[in-house]
Amino acid sequence: MIRPMIHRQLTRGDLACLVDEIARMDVSEGREADEALQAGAVDIVLDSPAALEVVLGRGGAPAPLPLTLLWYIPIRAQLRTHGVTDILLADYAATLPVVFATSRSQQAIAKGENGMSEWWRYVAALPQGTVAQAEAAADTAAVALWWAGCFPEWVERGGAGPGMVRAYVTFAGRMLALAADLLDAKAPEEASLFSRAAEARTELHAALIEARVDYIGDDPHSSESRLNRFLRRLADNN
Repeated sequence: MIRPMIHRQLTRGDLACLVDEIARMDVSEGREADEALQAGAVDIVLDSPAALEVVLGRGGAPAPLPLTLLWYIPIRAQLRTHGVTDILLADYAATLPVVFATSRSQQAIAKGENGMSEWWRYVAALPQGTVAQAEAAADTAAVALWWAGCFPEWVERGGAGPGMVRAYVTFAGRMLALAADLLDAKAPEEASLFSRAAEARTELHAALIEARVDYIGDDPHSSESRLNRFLRRLADNN
C-alpha cells in the first residue's frame, strides 16, 4: 500500500544539497536556510520561497536535487495556494510520481483501455471488508490520481476526452474513501489520511498537474519551454 514517504526518505545530505543550491542562488537566503536546518526546522526550509525558486529553475533547468525534493517542494507550494496546508497530503501526492517513476502501471491505458474498470474488478474480487481490499482500493486510487495528474493527455486519448480525467479523479476519491472506511478500526491513522485525501482529491490533482509541467510533456527541458514557464510565473506573480 502506498504511503507518504518523502519525509521518511529525506537525508541530511539531501537537505544540505538543497541549502547549497539556495546559497548558490542567494547567499543570505542560503544562510537563513542553513540556520533553520541546524535548528531542526526542516519544513520551514522546504516551504521557503527560496527552495521553490531553486526547484523551478528561475527560467533555467531545475537544480540537481533528489527526485523526492523536485516533486515535493512544488506540490506542497501548489497545495498551499489552494488552501491545503496538510503536510502529509503534500507528502502523499509527491510520493505518487516518485513511486511510479519506474512503474509499468501505464500499460493498460497505453493500450487504450479504461483502467478504472480493470482496477475496480481487482478490488471487488478481494474478500469484502478486509485489509487486503482496503490496501487494493488505496493503491488503485493512487494509480488513478497519478495518471490523471501526470499524464492527463494519455487518459484522454484512452477514454472519452477531458471527461475521463475528471472520472479518474472521482474514482480515486471513491477508492480512497473506501480504503478509509475499511481501515477505520484497524489502522485509524492511515484511514484518516485516506479520508482527507479523498476530500482533497481535486486539489491534489491540480497540484500534480501544475508540478508535472516542469518534468513531463513535450520538451519540458528545452530552453524555450523553461523560458516560457518562467515568464508565465512572472506574469502570475504580478
